[in-house]
Amino acid sequence: MRFNVFSYLIGEGLSNIFKNKKSTISSLMIMCATMIVFGLFFVIGENINSFVANVAEAQGISVFLDINVTDTQIEEVGNEILSIDGVKNVEYVSQEEAYEIMKERMGEDAVEGYDATAFPVSYLVTLTDLELNEEIQDAISQIENVDDIESSNQTIAQIIRLARGVRIVTAVILALLIIISISIIANTIKLTVHARRKEISIMKYVGATNSFIRWPFLVEGIILGIVAGIISVILIGSAYTYIANQMSNSDFMLTLGWRMLSFKEMFNLILLVYLAIGAGIGAIGSTISMRKYLEV
Repeated sequence: MRFNVFSYLIGEGLSNIFKNKKSTISSLMIMCATMIVFGLFFVIGENINSFVANVAEAQGISVFLDINVTDTQIEEVGNEILSIDGVKNVEYVSQEEAYEIMKERMGEDAVEGYDATAFPVSYLVTLTDLELNEEIQDAISQIENVDDIESSNQTIAQIIRLARGVRIVTAVILALLIIISISIIANTIKLTVHARRKEISIMKYVGATNSFIRWPFLVEGIILGIVAGIISVILIGSAYTYIANQMSNSDFMLTLGWRMLSFKEMFNLILLVYLAIGAGIGAIGSTISMRKYLEV
């Protein structure tokens, strides 16, 4: 019996979609348009976040130790730094490595007359979260035998602001598009409900519950949202793959050394987001459209 009721509700929801082809098509077109706009900002945001993450990984804190530090003390300092919350990795830089790095950056003339013993040993510290930069620097400065700390604080601050800005813009756009889509779905299903208002009244007179009447329209809204989401994913995926392939081979991207994410890397996330948004928007839109005709 339960299976028959479930089949009826699903069947009625599908039937509503095909009975109102014009409103269904217009609703799908508008929903796809809004979801594609969101998709564009979504993939752009994901690429910016990826770029920020790559730059963040390259940002490290250089911790220079006292020139006369012993091997035992070097190891102790490394262990203490690694034990600090927020430290991701600690890489030891010997005097010889420091000498070679300086020679490579400044040229051989800059280090002429010096040997490796003129350079202090150091640790290159990477963080799990750049926002912990200042806090971790303060903790490192308290460790014995630490002589100096160098960090690109200004660059890190700009990276943090960029990442926050991307998250805020994406969230605002998503909120606006969800509101627009809910309104579209609600108005579309409202037309269907209005056309069947007499049938709904008869169903209520013979004892049908509000939930029984509401479910077919709820199913209709969810199906419309999911279909719009799938169509949007296909369109976004095709367009993004073409654009990404063109840009990846451009001189600008090669010079910048930035690799755009492939759509395959984002597919699971964007599909999940689109299906959730589509189904959610459809369900909410259907519920809103039924309020006028059913007691809530």
